[in-house]
Amino acid sequence: MSLQIEMEHHRKTLIVRLKGELDHHTADTVKAQLEREILKGNVTHIVLSMKELTFMDSSGIGVVLGRYKQITSRGGKMVVCDVSPAVYRLFEMSGLFKILHFQDNEHEALSSLEVVS
Repeated sequence: MSLQIEMEHHRKTLIVRLKGELDHHTADTVKAQLEREILKGNVTHIVLSMKELTFMDSSGIGVVLGRYKQITSRGGKMVVCDVSPAVYRLFEMSGLFKILHFQDNEHEALSSLEVVS
């Protein structure tokens, strides 16, 4: 299965919805698209929705961590939401729960960033 990326701007927040598999086959594409969107737009924060992400491997962890570093170096925040049990376990094993902020859904993620309308 491939990966679909949907991006939406909400104030200064880039909402990214991933659907499918984030693995070594798709990681470079996701990284490039997110970097391009962050650099071209007026993006301060990122909400990364994984509601329809069915699989993620260590390459996906690298993409997430890299975008986290990119956005925090600009003074922003990243919130991950709608994490499936399998992907949750990967975040847990990698120790990213100590670094990243997690919320149950997009609305809560936007609220935590104080950008909800």
